[in-house]
Amino acid sequence: MQYGLIGRKLGHSFSKEVHALLADYEYDLLEIPTEEEVGAFLLKADFRAINVTIPYKQTVIPYLAEISHEARAIGAVNTIVKKEDGKLYGYNTDFFGMTAALARMGFHDLSGKRALVLGTGGTSLTSRAVLRALGASSVQTVSRTPQGDAISYEEALTLHADTDVLFNTTPVGMFPNAEATPVSLDAFPRLSCVFDAVYNPLTTVFVSEAKERGIPASTGLYMLVAQAYQAVELFLDKTLAPSLLEEAYQKVLRSKQNIVLIGMPSSGKSTIGRALAKQTGRPFIDLDEEIVKTARRDIPTIFREDGEKVFRDTESEVVRVISQTTGAVIATGGGAVLREENVRRLKRNGILCYLDRPLEALTPTSDRPTASDRAALEARYFERLPIYRAAADHTFSVGDIFRDTVSCIQKELSL
Repeated sequence: MQYGLIGRKLGHSFSKEVHALLADYEYDLLEIPTEEEVGAFLLKADFRAINVTIPYKQTVIPYLAEISHEARAIGAVNTIVKKEDGKLYGYNTDFFGMTAALARMGFHDLSGKRALVLGTGGTSLTSRAVLRALGASSVQTVSRTPQGDAISYEEALTLHADTDVLFNTTPVGMFPNAEATPVSLDAFPRLSCVFDAVYNPLTTVFVSEAKERGIPASTGLYMLVAQAYQAVELFLDKTLAPSLLEEAYQKVLRSKQNIVLIGMPSSGKSTIGRALAKQTGRPFIDLDEEIVKTARRDIPTIFREDGEKVFRDTESEVVRVISQTTGAVIATGGGAVLREENVRRLKRNGILCYLDRPLEALTPTSDRPTASDRAALEARYFERLPIYRAAADHTFSVGDIFRDTVSCIQKELSL
């Protein structure tokens, strides 16, 4: 390995894709199970430069000849470069990445703000350093097993209701446990900034709930790209164009977002979805087909034998699973967005695109239990139209030539 990332579990990592956008070299992911093996890997030093992630950002320090001022202040290293003298030098680019992410949110100065940092790992150390550098008046660490100056979650909830800034540096809410959230935001009525270092899913429950309350919030994807941007500069000992950072972020974001097609039965979701997936090289997922696989019965049979509620419950469970996918085209059933929980799940990693086909062009069919005849179809249309419009991030008109809609989606979403 010449360049790459080491950590204990890397299945969720986007780092390989990010580095591919920033530099022209092979970037490998290497899972190392134990600290002892990390030590052996570093002593061998058979690489040019690497990044380091959970849980080894502190483990690597004793093996380094020198570490940067930022890394020393934070007490964690996430970038190691082997110099011409054969020795290993450590840096922390997370500081730059987190500062850049906050600046992008509009937070260049946090003077006088009271901050809570959830978690005590390497990213927590970075968060505390960044918050202090930006002028926060107090920075308190929260831990499930408090030691030193850390406090418990119970203490945070009861004694720190006046918190202005809340950072999550724990893995709570990370894929594959995307339903979780580290703490209830109801306990902190004065929040003006929420940051979640998790970047998979693209929008965590934690961030989603903050935005619903009107609180500026962000997950860690921009931080990931920004820290990689600075790491590449260290890897190659060169200065990158500043514009490359935003360009790389937008490309990573677009590549990881699901394109979720919503709309009435017979609006063309499956046909357009398959064509769009083929055009863009993305995997295609048909929600109804996944329901049939899960239930081992076709949809009319589920409706007939168990009723609509059982079908909707099955649909919601399938949505929960497939919404954790990234970079796919997903065609939903006509009623998938009737439940708000489904909309929220689909939006975590996805852009919801409403395929707006005129009522007169829609066709009732016997295999669609809620739209089996013209009267039922029309009733569903007028019931669901405001729901589709409210859920949609984008709306695309669908005419008789579906490939025109495919082209419009590609152009609008820069696919």
